[in-house]
Amino acid sequence: MPPYVLSATEWLNNNQGILALALFAISAAYGWLSGIFSGLRRKPKFRLRVIDGPTFVTVMSTHGQQNGYATHRTAISIYLRVTNIGSAPADIDSVCVGYHWALRPFSKLWLKYSLGWFWLEQQAVAITDFQIQIGTNTKYYPFLTQVSAVSGARSETYLDVGRSTNGVVYFEQPESFGGCFPRSVGGKVRLAIKVTDSFGGQHIKKFWIPRVTLAEARKFNPTFGLTLSTLRGDREPTEPDTDNHGNLIP
Repeated sequence: MPPYVLSATEWLNNNQGILALALFAISAAYGWLSGIFSGLRRKPKFRLRVIDGPTFVTVMSTHGQQNGYATHRTAISIYLRVTNIGSAPADIDSVCVGYHWALRPFSKLWLKYSLGWFWLEQQAVAITDFQIQIGTNTKYYPFLTQVSAVSGARSETYLDVGRSTNGVVYFEQPESFGGCFPRSVGGKVRLAIKVTDSFGGQHIKKFWIPRVTLAEARKFNPTFGLTLSTLRGDREPTEPDTDNHGNLIP
């Protein structure tokens, strides 16, 4: 047997403890790193879907003028379904909505909010529950993050893997003027809905939803569009005057 083979054999025989310890350390490190990478791969993933019902956009007149333009307010309700199709549970931390303003090119605001998105980051508290009459009965829609004024209930927002929840989210844009309202195409508005989970992950989905009159919106909620005006003691908003293209007339 060659001398170098004998030397290697003698070294292994004399250092079995060190070798065993080294193999143990390598195995432990591999297991630790595997656990870390496995944990990093486990994260929530929310799938968003809008449901028929109180899902629409409304633009209302607030009876004023600013810089020669009519003032208005936009209100949005979305009946939203959220499903966790990821690999880790998480809570729904927040929901916000974005849309493109109906501004004329090529101003700075047009670049920012007509090509880009204008985001409503905070929901408005609906004064009453969203509802619909079915014969002599009233069906109440659940809120996603608010508490029902009728039952005191709210939807479950902590989603285990494979679990779903649904409910209405409601927004009101502060009083604006000119083209600072959602741009509509064929009676529909393109919205981006962003749901942030409790780990800070953001889940965004874009939808086309109908733009309806205030009267149509109030079939689902008699106080639709009244939250900000009630809080501020302003005059109640009404249907806006528009031209044949749906543009507000000052």
